[in-house]
Amino acid sequence: MRFRVGLGYDIHPFGAEGPLVLGGVQIDGGTRLAGHSDGDAVAHAVSDAILGAAGLPDLGTLYPATEEQWRDANSLGLLSECATRIAKDRWWVGNVDVVVAAEAPKLAPHVEAMAANVSNALVPAREPMGEQIVVSIKPKRGEGLGAIGRAEGIAVWAVVLLGR
Repeated sequence: MRFRVGLGYDIHPFGAEGPLVLGGVQIDGGTRLAGHSDGDAVAHAVSDAILGAAGLPDLGTLYPATEEQWRDANSLGLLSECATRIAKDRWWVGNVDVVVAAEAPKLAPHVEAMAANVSNALVPAREPMGEQIVVSIKPKRGEGLGAIGRAEGIAVWAVVLLGR
């Protein structure tokens, strides 16, 4: 059996029109993150983590912001497509660990729903005969430091374990 670890990172400023979406959850009281797709930084970071661990190009290369077909794309849908890509190469997702750095809004009430959405999007890359993919999402504050602490945007880090 072989294992690989992948690290994904994404950051977006606030400022687009529409709802804030993280991990496929629409969060009331939040401003949409600027981005070509729906701005779901959680889905983007997890996508880059699994793509990197599998040795594939990053999310921006596969789904470039220069292509109009990806405008307002559902990022959880893109994550599921990435899971299908790695599964075709016989990789499966063991677990995912995510840190979301945001001063506001409060994310703790949405953690379970975000984790469930990410886990469900990764089903195409579930271990054969395996159980549901474990996804941990931990919100953290910027404590007033830097762009995140000034509530200018949201940053996300994701680590994934792949097996084959």
